[in-house]
Amino acid sequence: MQGGEGNPDISVVSPVYGCAGCLEDLVDRIGLAMASLGRSHEIILVDDASPDGAWERIVEISSVNPAVRGFHLSRNFGQHAAISAGLEQIRGGVVVVMDCDLQDLPEEIPGLVLALEGDSQIALASRMERKDGLIKRIGSSAFYAILRRLTESDYDPTVANFGAYTRKVIDVVNAMPESDRFFPLLVRWTGFKSVIVPVNHGQRAHGRSGYSFGRLLRLALNVALSYSDKPLRMVVKSSVVFAVFALFIAGYSVYRYVIGDIQVAGFTSIIASIWLVGSVVVSCIGITGLYLGRLYNQVKGRPHFIVSDSTGGRG
Repeated sequence: MQGGEGNPDISVVSPVYGCAGCLEDLVDRIGLAMASLGRSHEIILVDDASPDGAWERIVEISSVNPAVRGFHLSRNFGQHAAISAGLEQIRGGVVVVMDCDLQDLPEEIPGLVLALEGDSQIALASRMERKDGLIKRIGSSAFYAILRRLTESDYDPTVANFGAYTRKVIDVVNAMPESDRFFPLLVRWTGFKSVIVPVNHGQRAHGRSGYSFGRLLRLALNVALSYSDKPLRMVVKSSVVFAVFALFIAGYSVYRYVIGDIQVAGFTSIIASIWLVGSVVVSCIGITGLYLGRLYNQVKGRPHFIVSDSTGGRG
């Protein structure tokens, strides 16, 4: 798939956070991978307000490498918002999305791009053996377990953002108005034909992951609330369970009253009412409130990100 006249064939989008030290290596290795394909390319680096001076490094690299375009977000909007910022700047007919820490190996890009030469619109990289630390693996496993449970999707934990996508797919993703962005599920929703490409996974070259265990769990909850109504259905089911338990407590209280263990008038009805009404109402209000909060954020219509600076091109 070729880009338009004067445009590169392939756009590589990479959100940048905490990896200033490996950006030059990333750009060089992407260039070598593209040279092996014989395709023109651009590299879009989106600085998600990285605290390690990544923007200054991006400016330096783009000043000597015309294939590199940099965009600086006004604050930390999150990885998936940064991906969205990069996707809105693409000019190529094929788009590769990858992390900047070199765990997504640039040498795997040709295989992903070539996988689109059939009738597939999406080529997803499947990490055969992850090279993360123990804590990161535990957090990631918990994240995907919660994600599968709450969204009722058979999500493959070996697949993340790394992949190659046709311009048609990315145009659809860019048109989606969701304020809570989660790139893999946005891509999946499009329904375009996809293919899984096994890839090697590298060691993190610089810095450390911005995803702590707690942040991964919060992300899983946010994704579930944004992309599934299962939590609401879980409220209904749990309310039934609480109601049955409340009836059991009420029956037990009646039994104690009948055998003379309870002498205070009205105690039984009060206990039954508290358990039955309180358990149902509190749980329903809690989950409904979370969804209302998401709806409130969506209707405000604020942008997903703000680009405060760029090294050229569309900002």
